[in-house]
Amino acid sequence: LLGNYDDLEKFIEEVVKASNRGVSAARNVSGEPNWSFGQSLFFSSTVVTTIGYGHVTPLSKGGKIFCILYAMLGIPLTLVLLTALVERLMVPATMLLQFLNSRLGHLYQPFNIRLLHLFLVGTLLVSIFFLAPAAVFAYIEPEWDFLDSLYYCFISLTTIGLGDYIPGDSPNQPYRPIYKVCTTGYLLVGLTFMMLTLTVFYDIPQLNFGLFFLMRSDETTGDPEKVRLQTPGAVGPKYTQQLDDSGIGGRRSVVRVKSRRDDSPSPEDTTPVHARP
Repeated sequence: LLGNYDDLEKFIEEVVKASNRGVSAARNVSGEPNWSFGQSLFFSSTVVTTIGYGHVTPLSKGGKIFCILYAMLGIPLTLVLLTALVERLMVPATMLLQFLNSRLGHLYQPFNIRLLHLFLVGTLLVSIFFLAPAAVFAYIEPEWDFLDSLYYCFISLTTIGLGDYIPGDSPNQPYRPIYKVCTTGYLLVGLTFMMLTLTVFYDIPQLNFGLFFLMRSDETTGDPEKVRLQTPGAVGPKYTQQLDDSGIGGRRSVVRVKSRRDDSPSPEDTTPVHARP
């Protein structure tokens, strides 16, 4: 009986190894290789975005070394790209805040207007990048229901990447390479909008809990980075600021959120550098 268990364990190990090499264990036939263009692009995107599902991994020593070097170079560049995109997307987001201020500034406190602004951006994120893609995945994936698809979208866009649900890995998946490329695009755009929502959240001083962890001695420090952190709504120089300050499509605009009452706890808000149109 013990020998049977050992044989079963060895058999399972072989099945796992075969699955990692693109062999379908369910139907005992070879499926599409894991390293086709679509699969490889999908794997590359999960590495540089730090999602890292772990369902497909390099097996050779050369592949592992290349993956390390690729991640060391690709992850910082991807973060730079996403940050630059978020800075540009803050322009229409700030225009929305200006519109809300012009219509509601005489009725509500600045904090309440910023909460409404955050709610609208968050609603857009949930609708376009969670609910709508979840419905698409539930329709395409034969074994996923809506909850499974919504779970996948959340786990992916929060970069948790558990790897228990992977799109396009079902047997006989039609148009698998195109499907993988489209999923890669969804992940990149979704991560950008997720970062935008977090930026809008952190631009509200009352919700930026990191300010509470600043030491009192930091208030008089000469470190410009610490001064920026302890000043609500202040943003230090960024790599795109040179374009904005040189006058190439840039002019300084200020968002002032005013209310009828002066009992708001928030100071006068200015548009961050990255939100200048």
